[in-house]
Amino acid sequence: MPRLFWIGVALLVAGTGPLLAVIVLASLGLTRDPNPNPIGFGLLAMVTFWPAVALIARGYSRRQRT
Repeated sequence: MPRLFWIGVALLVAGTGPLLAVIVLASLGLTRDPNPNPIGFGLLAMVTFWPAVALIARGYSRRQRT
């Protein structure tokens, strides 16, 4: 896979990972607040999701052309 693909995957994991971790930890009851409001992690996920998807698609399309 091209480098753009892996950069996109890393951006996707780094951007959405913290929000998903908070959601999973809260659903398992491992946080003090059973209903957390992770605004910062949500904004991070919002800002990084679509650029990551675009990089993944661009990297995948480059692989298909060669």
